[in-house]
Amino acid sequence: MAFHAEGLVAIVVFYLAILAVGIWAAWKTKNTGSEGDRSEAIIVGGRDIGLLVGGFTMTATWVGGGYINGTAEAVYVPGYGLAWAQAPIGYSLSLVLGGLFFAKPMRSKGYVTMLDPFQQLYGKRMGGLLFIPALMGEMFWAAAIFSALGATISVIIDINVNISVIISALIATMYTLVGGLYSVAYTDVVQLFCIFLGLWISVPFAMSHPAVTDIGLTAVHQVHQAPWLGSINSLDIYTWLDNFLLLTLGGIPWQAYFQRVLSSSSATYAQVLSFLAAFGCLVMALPAVLIGAIGASTAWNETEYGVPDPMTKKEADMILPIVLQYLCPVYISFFGLGAVSAAVMSSADSSILSASSMFARNIYQLSFRQNASDREIVWVMRITVFLFGASATAMALLASSVYGLWYLSSDLVYIIIFPQLLCVLFIKGTNTYGAIAGYLFGLVLRITGGEPYLYLQPLIYYPGCYPDENNIYIQRFPFKTLAMLTSFFTNIIVSYLAKYLFESGTLPPKLDFLDAVVARYSREHMDKATLVKSDNIVLNELAPVNPRHSLTLSSTFTNKEAFNYVDSSPELSNTEDD
Repeated sequence: MAFHAEGLVAIVVFYLAILAVGIWAAWKTKNTGSEGDRSEAIIVGGRDIGLLVGGFTMTATWVGGGYINGTAEAVYVPGYGLAWAQAPIGYSLSLVLGGLFFAKPMRSKGYVTMLDPFQQLYGKRMGGLLFIPALMGEMFWAAAIFSALGATISVIIDINVNISVIISALIATMYTLVGGLYSVAYTDVVQLFCIFLGLWISVPFAMSHPAVTDIGLTAVHQVHQAPWLGSINSLDIYTWLDNFLLLTLGGIPWQAYFQRVLSSSSATYAQVLSFLAAFGCLVMALPAVLIGAIGASTAWNETEYGVPDPMTKKEADMILPIVLQYLCPVYISFFGLGAVSAAVMSSADSSILSASSMFARNIYQLSFRQNASDREIVWVMRITVFLFGASATAMALLASSVYGLWYLSSDLVYIIIFPQLLCVLFIKGTNTYGAIAGYLFGLVLRITGGEPYLYLQPLIYYPGCYPDENNIYIQRFPFKTLAMLTSFFTNIIVSYLAKYLFESGTLPPKLDFLDAVVARYSREHMDKATLVKSDNIVLNELAPVNPRHSLTLSSTFTNKEAFNYVDSSPELSNTEDD
């Protein structure tokens, strides 16, 4: 395939435009945040992200390269089809559930990152443990989509994969470095527009290619391959349900999602953003589904691609750029490529910012440098943005194992963080002992279930497992959901057992080495009584919450405006109103 100078120019122009928007957003908001609150402005955008920009950035975070390419691939692969393209429905339901049940309690309490409630209730040690799967999920996700982008660009304009990965990562890291959430949010608006326009422009050209059979016919009849609507065999129902629950429930506890929730101007806005993004995810999946269907309806021997078809060449994961390259005019394929690169960058920048935000606040500030100045936290964030971006790029260049590692880490988010989030927000009485026990049980059950992408054999063979072509056993039993439920109930049972043993005197107070039951108001709990145990505190969800970070742990987690709201008498309120 010849080198396409026009395609390279188009990509360079697009990347420069995105970089310009990111730098403009950073310049426009450089004075946002009062003195001492600049780090919060970088993490949650000063909590003044509106509905329009917020809806775009939350949608763009989910509609990434993996979402677009993966949906097209699932529809195209014979034997799977649309029935197995779970991401659009799964992630949309995830956003709906997040908006209904999680957005309001998280935003109304004025948290800054997803890990804040864990450190508030369970202590800094547990927060550090939960940071590990959260970091792994963000980093391997960013690496996987950088890898997908490099392969996509190399298909269409035939440049070195490594060069395209490095340049893409540099652009995304650069504007995230200078502008934080503001740059990410404003570039997401541009990127989402490019994704929508680029893919929808490509669809009619690809569909009208003479080698493409009517997709309505190939949806239910076998022409070039099995119908692209797909089907679910009775033996695979539990696997399908396990994966669907992983996407739906496991899509909630991600810092990239809660960063948008916590950046909203109110708890109600946070809920509305989630619902808007759910609708946006469905709409943005439609062109990817159509492109997958077009790939399944194409006689590839009648195109320049030739024989064998992409499935036989093991290029099914690249069906979207292949359709753009061989079924669309050159200028359209370049425009579509810009759409795919936009999709990748809109997710990668969010993951890098999310990882650096959690590290700077929950690990560096709250665990090691509780009196760190705001300027110091800002610099830690900038350094970690660069380091995490470089790490994701390095992993993307080792693409053979990135996807397997991402699958495993995303499973850990579902199995470990989701049940912990349920307990910390909705189950009263859980403590650090239960959290650690649930963490370990979930981790052990997941790892012993094996992972085919990493060629990891299972240690526990659940009913229905079978060997694949590499003699690695595949589990049909929904063991991931089993591990999640085990983690959830273990947390509750061990928490209440520890509480009973200490409060009944069966165990002496000196054995409460985590200060989780006896010393319940210790500094290890970061003054958890402030927001968790005081029933007389009423939180006003419409009030903007701006907690300061640089004094003490108590002031970090104390919503002073909530106190003002409760303590102010009617007379004072009327006086202020007058």
